[in-house]
Amino acid sequence: MGNTSVTAPQDAVYDDRAVRLFSIAAVVWGVVGMLVGVYIAAELAWPDINFGIPWLSYGRLRPLHTNAVIFAFGGCALMATSYYVVQRTCQVRLFSSALGTVHFWGYQAVIVLAALTLPLGITRGKEYAELEWPIALLLTVVWVIYAINFFGTIGIRKVRHIYVANWFYGAFIIAVALLHVVNAASIPASLWKSYSVYSGVQDAMVQWWYGHNAVGFFLTAGFLGMMYYFIPKQAERPVYSYRLSIVHFWALIFTYMWAGPHHLHYTALPDWVQSVGMMFSLVLLAPSWGGMINGIMTLSGAWHKLRDDPIMKFLIVSLSFYGMSTFEGPMMSIKTVNSLSHYTDWGIAHVHSGALGWVGLITMGSLYYLVPRMFGRQQMYSVRAIELHFWIATIGIVLYIASMWSAGVMEGVMWRSINNDGTLAYSFAEVVKATFPFYVVRFCGGLLYLSGMLVMAWNVWKTATGSSYRPVRIPLVAASA
Repeated sequence: MGNTSVTAPQDAVYDDRAVRLFSIAAVVWGVVGMLVGVYIAAELAWPDINFGIPWLSYGRLRPLHTNAVIFAFGGCALMATSYYVVQRTCQVRLFSSALGTVHFWGYQAVIVLAALTLPLGITRGKEYAELEWPIALLLTVVWVIYAINFFGTIGIRKVRHIYVANWFYGAFIIAVALLHVVNAASIPASLWKSYSVYSGVQDAMVQWWYGHNAVGFFLTAGFLGMMYYFIPKQAERPVYSYRLSIVHFWALIFTYMWAGPHHLHYTALPDWVQSVGMMFSLVLLAPSWGGMINGIMTLSGAWHKLRDDPIMKFLIVSLSFYGMSTFEGPMMSIKTVNSLSHYTDWGIAHVHSGALGWVGLITMGSLYYLVPRMFGRQQMYSVRAIELHFWIATIGIVLYIASMWSAGVMEGVMWRSINNDGTLAYSFAEVVKATFPFYVVRFCGGLLYLSGMLVMAWNVWKTATGSSYRPVRIPLVAASA
């Protein structure tokens, strides 16, 4: 990965068509995915609002929500930023403009097909891997196109070293391809129905090897690529420790691959496999916190920016949630803790602490940096709207995760409570009833978060349409920033 600075030519034109398309798509799909999330959160509090319509039921819409926010919102943001970063740190144009366009429209086709099939109940029933075989096959082809374009750009780079952000983006692309192909292996029974080639506990093991590493590589490694580029850029400071970033990369990608079995504690999975998953989950704390510290300490000498710069608030607070989530995850993987937390809303709190706090905020901060540059503006249309968005989103996250933490611990304790004769102290219905006020607070938190996303969509639209687009010639900068 080499040194952290590069002497760059002062005037280079990049191919940013795909970056613009993916940036706008990320905002649009963010609104759609979060809207579905708020609706199903409302369904958990007030079940009658599905009006008895099957495709509006929680079971149909929940996978639509997860696919929309992870793969549509998060995926488009990763693709936009990776294409932006790889060109500027390699000092070359994108490997192929045509492949970038095919990649964009192919990926949108996958998203639209998911939005059509999942509410209809066409699903493989595997967490984060619900798409049936024709769509999964299309996604594989699109992903190969993405990999060719990204690594092709690195292959024609004009600098010797590969900046650390590209290592994280590259690991995300390779690992997700491997995970998808292995877990999606299935035998088609018809056009819209297939069966996994695995069975029983082997299927569960492969699924959660995929499921946890979808978190590890899609929702962590890729977004760390954002962190290592956009935080130094916005702070106008070099990465705090480039050596630490290298250690962070190799430790993280090695450790994450083996942590999946902690999703299967107290199941038919062999006990030793569960213990191995727990051990690697605990080790994972070290590289995760190393990366968090590296990102936050990049602001050394520029802490005043947190007071004045709302984009920096998004970026740095996202790292705070990253640190919290990557402490909580290893703790929840400990078997004794997991016996209380598993199958409760504590897991929902943990997931959304990472999803809303880490992934959501780092994405929003990165897009706020990216969008004006993609449309030839000096800054976003309204800086005050960015500040408003930050506070609405942060309050929404706190309400969401605090309510789910409280509900989760309560559920675990109530399920464990027994009478003197050994019978359960509470029926399942009583536990569900007790969660109602927490579900209402969770809905309010989600509604605030969605409101912030709507503010962002308005701000992006006003920025993009403020005047006619004109090509921008942007000087290259030091790769460390």
